Amino acid sequence: MQQRFQPFTRLAAVILLVIGCLAVLRPFLAAILFAAAISISSWPLYLRLLARLKQRRTIAALVMSIGLTLLIIVPLTLVTWNIADNASSYYDQIKASLDSGTLDPPLWLKDIPLVGEMVDSYLRKLLHSREELLNVAKNLLEPGRRLLLGGGMVLGSGVAQVSLAVFVSFFLYRDGQAILQALATGMDKLIGEQSITVADTVSRTVRGVMYGILGTALAQAVVAAIGFLIAGVPAVALMSVATFLFSLIPVGPPLIWGGATIWLFNQGDTGWAIFMFIWGMFVISGVDNVVKPVLISRGSSLPFILVLLGVMGGVLAFGFVGLFIGPTLLAVGLGLLRNWTGHQLESKPQ
Repeated sequence: MQQRFQPFTRLAAVILLVIGCLAVLRPFLAAILFAAAISISSWPLYLRLLARLKQRRTIAALVMSIGLTLLIIVPLTLVTWNIADNASSYYDQIKASLDSGTLDPPLWLKDIPLVGEMVDSYLRKLLHSREELLNVAKNLLEPGRRLLLGGGMVLGSGVAQVSLAVFVSFFLYRDGQAILQALATGMDKLIGEQSITVADTVSRTVRGVMYGILGTALAQAVVAAIGFLIAGVPAVALMSVATFLFSLIPVGPPLIWGGATIWLFNQGDTGWAIFMFIWGMFVISGVDNVVKPVLISRGSSLPFILVLLGVMGGVLAFGFVGLFIGPTLLAVGLGLLRNWTGHQLESKPQ
């Protein structure tokens, strides 16, 4: 009787242990998953660096972690600080203009077909009527406060999560070979002969998706910086980093280059505004259609709806780093499903 129930007691003990470990690691799960995705994506680079440093694992891991800090944490921190600083400055300017009664809608607004005149007259009436402006402000104050607070919390938590992920990645780099051996042994016992195929699918998919997401974002940021420089848009570095971050979101870059276009129109630079619109529409946004398929073809390509759901669900589940984790997890799941269904089809008798 005791021997009959022994496997069930072992299974129950293992399940309880796994649940306990997940409960302990739950606050850090997002950072751990992001660190794993970064480590898998950059593992070939780490191996080359390790060979150059004569197998000094700690030094190689430290160099990789410092590189991640310079590439991810520093720009993200600067963007967060600049957004907070500029938001305060713009608020003071708008408040001073409202108090003096000199704030007017942009001149180009009335030139918009069909609705331009109506929108322009309404805004002029609103901006020069303190009572109506106060009524609108009361209705928008609480939603605006929640939006700004939520955005600040997302960016702030993003900096904290990415910093923790970089810290975790140091140990994943340093002890990565031992971790890989342990995972290979465990997967071989659980899955059997398919473990090698599954491990290859997971690593290839993670690299493909991360290369596609980050490579496309970097390419869009570079061409956006060129366009901003040509058109004379201020704060090119900040706008470029913002383009990089918003490129992680489907239909995100138009929010940046579209804002630059509106600013140029507002400044009276109609020609440069038209140039910025064309550059943004066909060059900045066009990069997504050219670069991403090439980079992501190494792994498992995701349909647009899964990318959108991955980004939105990832942010809701994991916060800022969910921008990376969400699509990656869905891609891994889709890749494993395709792998499994492919084997199923191959195993059917002809």
